[in-house]
Amino acid sequence: MLSSLATIGRSSRYWLAIIVVGLAMESVALFYQYGLDYGPCVLCIHIRIWVMAFILLAILALLLRHNRTLLISAHILSVIAAAGLLERSWMTFAVERNLVEGSCSMSTGLPAWFALDQWFPAVFEAWELCGWTPELLFGITMAEGLLVMAAGALVITVLVTIAVISRK
Repeated sequence: MLSSLATIGRSSRYWLAIIVVGLAMESVALFYQYGLDYGPCVLCIHIRIWVMAFILLAILALLLRHNRTLLISAHILSVIAAAGLLERSWMTFAVERNLVEGSCSMSTGLPAWFALDQWFPAVFEAWELCGWTPELLFGITMAEGLLVMAAGALVITVLVTIAVISRK
């Protein structure tokens, strides 16, 4: 099994799949924002940033996958991105279900040197306070869908990363 996962982790298809899934997630978010008028909250913006990190890492890994050290670095960074995505997705779910106290502000909390909300407001500007998320399909909310996808991404990236590191 490790051999198969290591082969997948070195293939261009793995990284292309991450790019396609990431772009699909960003597209769905923007469709809900502009097509259906569901403005994003700060947590949603943080999730978009983690998804964008996944996309950029996958592009880099796709270009540099023949260098083992750089490939392993990309895999480790993708695990970090998946963990960040899972944490923000959990927080979105927890806020929606009233499992945590408090609320978010309208500020993304990004430092001036990484002010994506100011540089690209059409994608990274928060419009609403945190609370509920819209329904996607079959009664599944966006927070629920994100939580499942993020958990799946973390499991997959950890397994593939372990396989790539352990196989020579």
